[in-house]
Amino acid sequence: MEDRYRKILQRNRTNLVRDLDPSKLYDGLLEKGVFTQDMIDEIKSSGTRREQASQLVRDLETRGRRAFPLFVECLQETGQQGLAELLQNEAPAVQLQPATPTQVVRPVLHPLPVSSPMDVDKRKKDEVPVYPKQIHSTTPTPSPEREYMRPQGRTRRDSIQTYKMDCSPCGHCLIINNVEFAPQSELSNRKGSNIDCDKLERRFKALNFIVEVKTNLKQKQIKHELSALSKKDHSQYDCCVVIMLSHGTEVSHNRFPGAVFGVDGQYVQVQHITNYLNGQHCPSLQGKPKLFFIQACGGDEKDHGFEVSPDEVEPSIGGADDQTDAIPTSSSSDSLSTSDELDARASLPTPSDILVSYSTFPGYVSWRDTQSGSWYVEILDRILEENAVTHDLVTMLMMVNNEVSQNSAKGLYKQMPGSFNFLRKLLYFQSQSSS
Repeated sequence: MEDRYRKILQRNRTNLVRDLDPSKLYDGLLEKGVFTQDMIDEIKSSGTRREQASQLVRDLETRGRRAFPLFVECLQETGQQGLAELLQNEAPAVQLQPATPTQVVRPVLHPLPVSSPMDVDKRKKDEVPVYPKQIHSTTPTPSPEREYMRPQGRTRRDSIQTYKMDCSPCGHCLIINNVEFAPQSELSNRKGSNIDCDKLERRFKALNFIVEVKTNLKQKQIKHELSALSKKDHSQYDCCVVIMLSHGTEVSHNRFPGAVFGVDGQYVQVQHITNYLNGQHCPSLQGKPKLFFIQACGGDEKDHGFEVSPDEVEPSIGGADDQTDAIPTSSSSDSLSTSDELDARASLPTPSDILVSYSTFPGYVSWRDTQSGSWYVEILDRILEENAVTHDLVTMLMMVNNEVSQNSAKGLYKQMPGSFNFLRKLLYFQSQSSS
């Protein structure tokens, strides 16, 4: 769908969710190829009329360039003229196609005959029988956008639903920013982390989250804040975000690698952090996306990278003020000095609807500029600002990965972010009200 049409739907989402009768649209949208039967069935199963309307509008944004005018046409055909005019007033250039000609699309889906009737006798004589590859005809009617289709053999994007993300506010966002560490922890203060914190606080407020910032927490205080967040009633919200800005280390794990330090030098494993918000410990977040952003080291190794051709890289922005969030020791190599700890909650069910984004690949250091903040947060903030309206979260994180990988610290070291993704659907943030 063109960006201008997507923005029209987003601006009018409230009216559409309030007034739309999706049950009247299903046959028309299916007949015109806007949605597949599977998608219609999933929308119907999403709940009440309002929930079905919300999901329908959200799914519509992922369709092709003809989806918007065909949707408006369906509104007119089903007597929902008020909504049709509301959308048309903002898109006067929309050319509505008559309902009848759209039937022409259907014959394209029928597989062409492999052989003509005259070839039947020849086929009987052939040693090797010819089996028509007509399995494709059993797939649901494709959407009107040909350019949006995946290459043959890959999963089609239109088979993936999107999370409901239209509550206002969208949900809670907890930021834990550890800057000043106790001397006995043997961890250095994290200069530049306040810059990261300010950026992310502004960004997630712009994404319509209730943001709460906690600074310089010990291990037990981190656990207390996570426990308090898990005990909140999230039933009126669509999503929950936790952001950890601290030193980190690599520990043994069963699910999510790494650990984050409190200012007292005691760490909390990332997989324990996620457990506070899983379906078992926070029922009001069941089926809703839980997002964790970890700006901390995943270990002590420094990545020297590898040589590539000049046209594959862009100028790096790392400087002499770059620091790592690894564990410092008596040597200058930031070597690992804390023993590994086993997971005490290995019996929990597999986490669904959880995404953990790491600033660095597990086992490696994460670089932070004392003047401008960490590479990861700086680029994540900009990517969200520029793309949150039009791109889903996983796509944006790939953009972050690509840009961070182009940087180099002290002209030598590299960094590669990554994520563990257990989301079941695409996630689109709400339109940003401010930057």
